Amino acid sequence: METGFRKWIIVVTVVFCCLLELIDTSIVNVALTQMMGNLSATQQEVSWVIASYAIANVIVIPMTGFLAEQFGRKNYYLVSVILFTLASMACGQSTNLWELVAFRFIQGIGGGALMATSQAILVDTFPPKQLPLGQALFGMGVIIGPTIGPTLGGYIVENYDWPWIFYVNVPVGILASIFTILFIRDPERIKNAIPRPLREIDWAGIGFLILGVGSMQYVLEQGETNDWFDDGIIRLFTGLAVVGVVGFLWRELTAKAPIVDLRVLTKSRNLAVGAFLSFVLGFGLFASVFVFPIFTQRILGFSAEQTGYLLLPGALASGFMMPIVGRMLMAGVPQKAMLPVGFAIFFGFTFWMGSKISPTAGESDFFWPLITRGVGLGLIFMPITTMSLAGLQGRDAGQAAGLTGMIRQLGGSFGVAIVGTYLERSIQNNRVALLPNISLYNSETAQRVQAFTQSFINKGLSLDQAKQAAYAALDGTLMKQVSLITYTQIFYALGYFFLACVPLILLVKRAKPGEAIDLNAAH
Repeated sequence: METGFRKWIIVVTVVFCCLLELIDTSIVNVALTQMMGNLSATQQEVSWVIASYAIANVIVIPMTGFLAEQFGRKNYYLVSVILFTLASMACGQSTNLWELVAFRFIQGIGGGALMATSQAILVDTFPPKQLPLGQALFGMGVIIGPTIGPTLGGYIVENYDWPWIFYVNVPVGILASIFTILFIRDPERIKNAIPRPLREIDWAGIGFLILGVGSMQYVLEQGETNDWFDDGIIRLFTGLAVVGVVGFLWRELTAKAPIVDLRVLTKSRNLAVGAFLSFVLGFGLFASVFVFPIFTQRILGFSAEQTGYLLLPGALASGFMMPIVGRMLMAGVPQKAMLPVGFAIFFGFTFWMGSKISPTAGESDFFWPLITRGVGLGLIFMPITTMSLAGLQGRDAGQAAGLTGMIRQLGGSFGVAIVGTYLERSIQNNRVALLPNISLYNSETAQRVQAFTQSFINKGLSLDQAKQAAYAALDGTLMKQVSLITYTQIFYALGYFFLACVPLILLVKRAKPGEAIDLNAAH
């Protein structure tokens, strides 16, 4: 365990690295339009800038335990920081789309290792009694990162140019590399570990992991863009995902030295429940961050920078909650008591947001609901993490941390994919449902068209032009109302999903007195 100045330098280093990695999952979202123009790319092509990073992330995270043991955790972490930093610089220097996509994939390889390994380093830094505080600091990066990504991205896009969303990583990466060299040390178990010979490495498991998880992530990222299973490529990658996942499960459950030891799930009921709840957490975290900016920018006309600033207070509320929740756990408050409160608060946030959605909504209408979201996520993340890993020792704890990290990322991908699909298809369905209420034989509709027509005539249009503009304005009004209904439905559906998962908390076993999380050997 570390003390004094060294301890807090390590904390600052790994938390900032974790924060950077997660910011990069969402910071590019607000810059895609600018990238399309500068790189001469279509909307479908530019979506690969997001997909390539996510695919690399979700492949690397579960393998970090093996890679850290094979090469030494400090060495692996240092190489990951340097790789992430160099790839960030290369992304900003890219001159065409596919060059940018390739460097984003490399950035994702380095970034996935940062998030998973940071947790283990933090745990080594704190004594067992202060472990919830270390987990709280890690949680700040996990929750705040995806939320402030649009804030930072919006500011950069409005005031500078899109390459700067990558260049901002470089100075932090350089400092993190220096601090890693000077201050981070491997625990004794990692120092004394004997690397596996190349012939004993679970190459089949690595292959199935890349095939299964990579293909699944591709389907989730590109499915809506390509009209899901109507597209042959999506059907192909779905089949590859099934083959890869089934093969991965078989291999990891039967191999003597698996790359990811799935058997750890059978050793702890809390880990099995926690893994599913991690999926739920990722789903809610990423889906809510995904849908809110679309609503404010498409319907209310907010700029990317405005939307980012709206999300910032809620992110800070999450960060503020983390140390509080950590101290509550240290004081003996059971996770089983805190989780229902967190789920209930998030449920309240979704219905509060649904009630605030209107064509006249302003920034002040969303401040307190988003603060509520931040508090709820703070009460969910810490209990899930500590509950999942409690009672596991050594390598098992490291495997469990990698698994829950991967599952949380997949939950986010499923959340974005499902909400994106629901959004596009429900808008069409709601439009069809409302159309019968609009008819020129209806007096209210006729009066509205007449008012629009007269308004356009007063602006100098001819009668025919004014009528065409009036019908277009009526259709715009209809689509706005349809969109408002759809966004409300999405927030309500998110709330019901969280509510439906609450009974799973009953399966959680309360930790025995003195039972601690041993992550000293993790990753």
